[in-house]
Amino acid sequence: MDRFESAWLIVNAASGSNSEESCAAVRAHLDGHGIAVARVVSVPDDPLPDAAALDSAGTGLVVIYTGDGTLRSALTRLQGWGGAVLVLPGGTTNLLSKALHGDRPVEEIMGDLPCMTRRRRKALTSSAGLAVIEVVAGPGAKWSDVREGMRAGDVGAVASTAVEAAQASAGGSTVVLADPGIGKPEGYPGIRLSPTAEGIEVEGYGAETITEYLAQGIALLRRDFRSGPHDDLGLHPTVRCVSNDGTPIELMLDGERECGSAEMQFSLAELAVDLLTSADG
Repeated sequence: MDRFESAWLIVNAASGSNSEESCAAVRAHLDGHGIAVARVVSVPDDPLPDAAALDSAGTGLVVIYTGDGTLRSALTRLQGWGGAVLVLPGGTTNLLSKALHGDRPVEEIMGDLPCMTRRRRKALTSSAGLAVIEVVAGPGAKWSDVREGMRAGDVGAVASTAVEAAQASAGGSTVVLADPGIGKPEGYPGIRLSPTAEGIEVEGYGAETITEYLAQGIALLRRDFRSGPHDDLGLHPTVRCVSNDGTPIELMLDGERECGSAEMQFSLAELAVDLLTSADG
């Protein structure tokens, strides 16, 4: 493993795991490995660092202890940097951390730091931006609004947006997989795309009754997409999606809402940043 003397730590007070105590524990783990925390970047108050800022500070390691949305933004800014990034589970679902280190707590992951290796991963690119972990396209993306209400503890917002999301999923626009021409000809209210080394994994989410949509919505809220009803549609080098009614396609990029166009092209690209990976990841 690389020998790091200092690190910048990125945290987010709105993330599910970022209490003062947990952030202090991360700093203690780094100190135990002889790595001093030169700066703490607290999102959203502090700007995320880029390669120039880190190189100017002489820092070769960035530790990201946030949710998937902030993680995506941070990695996007760090592309092309020569240092290394340690991703820790600091949010609700932590999909990239699980891919790199397994489904393990912070203290176990930090224990592996001396023997971690660098690794590059694939990402998804489109006109809407970069997605490190996944894209959800279609009205099903509205379920992210319900998640935000749950995170904020706003019961009224959860109730109203859940009804809106269920109605949109059941009777709104659909997304048709135009190239390759796969899946249901009428499209799906939700398409999930995830980058792999072999291609873009495509899953179509649809249901015939509102009860099934509600069950699917609960799966979407947990970001446990495979527990919801869906069609496995294979691996493909590129994917072109088209809205069935010409309206802009709603998107979730790594759990964050974005608005696309009526036609979206998704391609694989290398995420140009080195990620530290556990042996079990």
